[in-house]
Amino acid sequence: MLKRLIIGLLVAVAVGVVGIGVFAWRPSLAAIAPPPPSSFAPALVARGEALAGAGYCSTCHTAKGGQPFAGGYPMKTSFGTIYSTNITPDAKTGIGAWSEPAFRRAMHQGVARNGKHLFPAFPYEHFSKLTDADVSALYAYMMTRPAVAAKAKSNTIPFPLNIRALQAGWKLLFFHAGRYEPDTTKSAEWNRGAYLAQGVSHCGACHTPRNALGAEKHDKAFAGALIDNWIAPPLTAANPSPVAWDQGELVAYLSTGVSRYHGVAAGPMAPVTHGLAKLPAADIQALAVYFADLDKAATRTASLAPALRKAALSDRLNVGSQNDAAARLYTAACASCHYNGAGQPNPLRPDLALNSAVHLDDPTNLIQVMLHGVSAKDGAPGVVMPGFNRLSDADLASLATYLRSTRTDKPAWPNLQKKVAAIRAQGK
Repeated sequence: MLKRLIIGLLVAVAVGVVGIGVFAWRPSLAAIAPPPPSSFAPALVARGEALAGAGYCSTCHTAKGGQPFAGGYPMKTSFGTIYSTNITPDAKTGIGAWSEPAFRRAMHQGVARNGKHLFPAFPYEHFSKLTDADVSALYAYMMTRPAVAAKAKSNTIPFPLNIRALQAGWKLLFFHAGRYEPDTTKSAEWNRGAYLAQGVSHCGACHTPRNALGAEKHDKAFAGALIDNWIAPPLTAANPSPVAWDQGELVAYLSTGVSRYHGVAAGPMAPVTHGLAKLPAADIQALAVYFADLDKAATRTASLAPALRKAALSDRLNVGSQNDAAARLYTAACASCHYNGAGQPNPLRPDLALNSAVHLDDPTNLIQVMLHGVSAKDGAPGVVMPGFNRLSDADLASLATYLRSTRTDKPAWPNLQKKVAAIRAQGK
């Protein structure tokens, strides 16, 4: 009896393994010789360049100090580290041997030329929404980049999660392939913005929380999430900024990395704004229309004047106070740059009473900026905020506590000194 049971279990396992293999199998597509750059129309390549910028392909496919698009960029997940791949037209280590249909299958279905399933760290769930014409433009751009020989780094995803065939099951649960479908109740401009945001720019990949299996929670789209040791704030009306992100502020921020009422782009968002700047002005406007609608900015226009008055008053609160050690520290370290000029904030010197980082439920972004500053390549070109990593954990926690209590009406952040120490230990 026991022998029969064991045999039955083994047979069931074997059948299951074969079934998974059959379900997950995808054919390998034939390799090609890398097409010559001259075979692509310059206008198509230029369009692909703008789309690649909007998708910040170079950011994710370029290792620190490495060649553009040659891969090796580490993406840390709760399952281990995944390294981006070489997407230059090198025939051996890149995608030079990929035909356009192979490239399109990867973008639309998350399957490599050799038939292996791609990990969802490559956001094919978003790229699946792209039109064939836009995929063709991206293919033309990538195939006209300099070829770089760079072998792929080994991921640290543990067994059995590293089995590519299992990704077919993940897709069955969470991935729905298909092109973007316009919302007929919205304008063409809104739909263009939605197409870019949900597709090539894959904004939800950073700004949407994920479940235990790493899939985006679509019922909480753009609700904010932790990404690369930063907080990607909510892009909905749940965003805590005292001033709504209206179309004008969004256009300025997305195209320049600077907003008068919200500060400058830093951390993972800085390269995003650099990439989006390659898009035509009409596309930036379309993105602004889409996100201003998500933020319900039109319903909160009356909040601007009161928010500016409140910010101007709090800006002068306790500055220079000799009886408050935190106020003295703020005066010495911060006040000379972060001040409000007669209710008209200088976009290059953000008013911290209006800044999202001070109003978020999590102090991570504020601590990151205080520790590491904002470099010349981030935010506004050529404008630098120095990092204050020479201050002690206690001093930085004191500054954060002071700003939270004087610039917002939000509850105090708990365990700030411990939080500062943890973020300092992560490094930049």
